[in-house]
Amino acid sequence: MNRRAFIRLTGFAAAFGTGAGKALAVSEAIDARAILDDPEAPVGGNPKGSVPIVAFLDYNCPYCRATAPDLKRFVASDGEIRLIYKDWPILAISSVYGARLALGANLQGQYQAAHDALMAIRGGKTTEATMREAVEAAGVDMAKLDSGLAAHDKAIMRLIKRNDDQAKALGLQGTPTYLVGPFLIAQPLNYEGFREAVQNFRQHLK
Repeated sequence: MNRRAFIRLTGFAAAFGTGAGKALAVSEAIDARAILDDPEAPVGGNPKGSVPIVAFLDYNCPYCRATAPDLKRFVASDGEIRLIYKDWPILAISSVYGARLALGANLQGQYQAAHDALMAIRGGKTTEATMREAVEAAGVDMAKLDSGLAAHDKAIMRLIKRNDDQAKALGLQGTPTYLVGPFLIAQPLNYEGFREAVQNFRQHLK
């Protein structure tokens, strides 16, 4: 992994109680805790884990799809990763639909199943029908999902808007982008890349 991809964020350094050192100057409008602790953002891995990874993803992003299995495998192997999902649908109209499906599934505790199913779709930009079929095949109760979306659509769209606002405040250019503690990594990572990023974060805390 190219170490130059690591950008240290001042606001996040402060959030972890460490000195900023040589860091990228970030707008004061960025609230690190709002990004790390949004109560409506889905969380994977260990919810009480000591290592936060924030993942800005789009279900139409081929790099997000390619990276997803390694991220899942790494999170399972480490045991201390708190994975904060930021659905950031920027590539197509169907990306918004996919994000809504995943966040709707989250209302019934099925975000990970929906997320994994959407990330497993192969090909280019995906249709809404294909996305829906994938989520249903993953075992998500679609009638319950539809009723949840009808009842909570405004809240879900507000969450997507918050994710977009946070991404823009951070100056993100695309997906996937990961925040590993105070380090911003704007490129796809494989298993070893995630391991190295987390190792750098743990070293940073010493």
